[in-house]
Amino acid sequence: MSEPNRGWANGAEQYAAKNAGRTVTAGTSTGTSADRAEQVEQTGISWRSEAIDFSLLHPSTTSRVRARFRSALPEYIWDAAALEGNPYTLPEVQTLLGGVTVSGHRIEDQDQILALNDAYNELDDLVKSGSFELDKPTSDHIHGLVAVHEAIESGHFRGEGQVGGGGLVGLGELGRYQASDPGSNGSTLREENVQLLAYLGQLDDPREQAIAYFCAATRRQFYFDGNKRTARIMMTGQLMLHGFDAISISARRRLEFNEKLRELFDTADATALMQFIVDCRPS
Repeated sequence: MSEPNRGWANGAEQYAAKNAGRTVTAGTSTGTSADRAEQVEQTGISWRSEAIDFSLLHPSTTSRVRARFRSALPEYIWDAAALEGNPYTLPEVQTLLGGVTVSGHRIEDQDQILALNDAYNELDDLVKSGSFELDKPTSDHIHGLVAVHEAIESGHFRGEGQVGGGGLVGLGELGRYQASDPGSNGSTLREENVQLLAYLGQLDDPREQAIAYFCAATRRQFYFDGNKRTARIMMTGQLMLHGFDAISISARRRLEFNEKLRELFDTADATALMQFIVDCRPS
């Protein structure tokens, strides 16, 4: 099994002095207001580690979890697409991935399925070769595959290309959540990403690293579109690399997922969402 703290973003060491002498250990968070405030400052979210039973995610080997991932890949793709409102059914996804076009659907919906297939297969190759990294270049690469047909500019953070702004998320009756302005050439988002990875790099448990990354990257809204899909695939890579099964958020639990997302965006508290993700583990 690979070491749990590999592959953090270049430049993360610049934040080491701020956290000098402080050890963050999975499952032993004190939950004090000061700790929670630091979590939000460094990651954009907070969570209570002691309230999340990461031990429910059982260790295996990378080769075994990859085999299980490959066998369930059509369902992973269907779940991810359905959570975005894609009308393809699971049998239709299986048909399309088998190389047969399914009639009666918009080309945009077909492209989304095929893009997810490309991204998940690329992730599997990265994990197989041991070259997966929980870092910005890998995330950008995955996003470039996931959102190639959808995002204003895929493959890099908001503001790094020709277009700025973005990051506005509708929360229904709760109003709207506005993520950070990207800054000049995306500098603000890049700094937020470095801080996030530096903080997660102090955690001992790759399960906590992976799930916290999903929640934080989703709320940070690093990209114009495809944030949840990209963050979910990155979470999957971190889990599989360290010998834990991939977690697919079932489309059948879409309402629960959206409720937890609204709490995340509204309060920055990711505890309930992290508990929910653990509960979505393969049976």
